[in-house]
Amino acid sequence: MHPYSLKSSKGVPLPPRPTLVFLIALFGLYVCYLSFNQIRLENRGEENSAQGQTEHVCTRPFIQAEELPYVHFPKPESYNRAECSCTPVRFFVIVSMQRSGSGWFETLLNSHPNISSNGEIFNKMDRRENVSSILQTLDKLYNLDWLTSAAKNECTAAFGFKWMLNQGFMDHHDDILSYLNKKGVSVIFLFRRNTLRRLISVLANNYDRDAKQLNGTHKSHVHSEEEAEILAKFKPELDVSTLISNIRDVEKYMGDCLDRFNTTRRMILYYEDLISNRNALLRVQEFLGVPLRKLVSRQVKIHRRPLPDLVRNWEDVNSKLKGTEYARFLDGADYVK
Repeated sequence: MHPYSLKSSKGVPLPPRPTLVFLIALFGLYVCYLSFNQIRLENRGEENSAQGQTEHVCTRPFIQAEELPYVHFPKPESYNRAECSCTPVRFFVIVSMQRSGSGWFETLLNSHPNISSNGEIFNKMDRRENVSSILQTLDKLYNLDWLTSAAKNECTAAFGFKWMLNQGFMDHHDDILSYLNKKGVSVIFLFRRNTLRRLISVLANNYDRDAKQLNGTHKSHVHSEEEAEILAKFKPELDVSTLISNIRDVEKYMGDCLDRFNTTRRMILYYEDLISNRNALLRVQEFLGVPLRKLVSRQVKIHRRPLPDLVRNWEDVNSKLKGTEYARFLDGADYVK
């Protein structure tokens, strides 16, 4: 046979051309499908990795080295701070005594959108019955798991409370000092220079606790001029035989407190300065590391009259203190705004 003959040789017949084209196209689609799945899996892995980094790593603001011990990023158990998890929080405590202006001061702080001060959390005995209960309460609060009406939002920048000296603060001072320093808590000591006026306020408040002069209700703080005027009508009578010793004991109590907690990051503030010095509240905001704002309060002062109009036995009080180291309290000049 001629080598170039077109007569087909015997063997397995080839599939028709359309079928062959279809099989080739099907194989191509299968290869594309595998490639697409591989790309999708790689992208999903990158997305999951990026999401994990977003949840655990974020850009934090620059903080001076000396401020680092006092800046925190708490992770509360009762809610998720979400996008605020990288918002730094400064812990603080207001240390004071009853009738020293701490209630008014706290309302001023809470008027700031970035400050939450949560009141006297240790006014309940079960929270301060021993050192362990105190520290457990502090841990819960500074983990931002203490929810009160003072709580702003997840992005609060300064979080704290008010602690009276007679609410376990001085009884366990060594353990509390150690905790405050390890936890990086900033302390604001708020006292009253004129301890005579403080004593008058304490006695008047104690009287109203029983008398309940405002429609049968006891109020330590008021929000109207009318209520303040009603409470101010009562004039306590001071025991002049123990007056000087009482004043001396209070001043020693405050001095001992400042001495025992002198290693904390602290700010010493006086009620009279808050009233007479408009820059005092600016210094407080700088101390807490929050933006400067005008702070306001709805509270109305109760005892605004001169001292002779506040005490029933003023002549005896005046005679007792005149010529002593406490004569400076008699004119009340350090109180006038």
